[in-house]
Amino acid sequence: MGNLSEEIEYYLKKRLAKNNDTKSIIKIQRNKIAKEFNCVPSQINYVLKTRFNMENGYIVESQRGGGGYIKITKVEHGSKLETLKLMRNQLGKGISQRKTLNILQRLYEEEIITKREKELLEAIIHRRSLNIDLPGRDVLRARILRSTLDVLAK
Repeated sequence: MGNLSEEIEYYLKKRLAKNNDTKSIIKIQRNKIAKEFNCVPSQINYVLKTRFNMENGYIVESQRGGGGYIKITKVEHGSKLETLKLMRNQLGKGISQRKTLNILQRLYEEEIITKREKELLEAIIHRRSLNIDLPGRDVLRARILRSTLDVLAK
């Protein structure tokens, strides 16, 4: 296994997969997970923010207080079209390379695009290919991704 973030991500995804309910939901306590991995709680926050976000197909909610917890829900979609519409609706005027890569990974994992299509799109949206200054680069990237999602939805 790679770095600590990858180990925490793997652990949480394994717990989600183990859940026998019809919905993939887990509730965790950040401090307990941090103790288990011998890390600071902010490391758990980092993993949740970067690996368990809407682009990756997760909703993370937190309940503060004495019995506080963090609820992670794997968003299940009924159809390819529904997934594409949800992703398109999330797009703002601009989008970062990292968020776009997350969306492409999710499309690949949900078998909406092939590995080759994912790699082609990654090359197209990369900052080296879109050789213009920010924020124009993020705006152009969002237009490309929006057009791609529209074509996939046909």
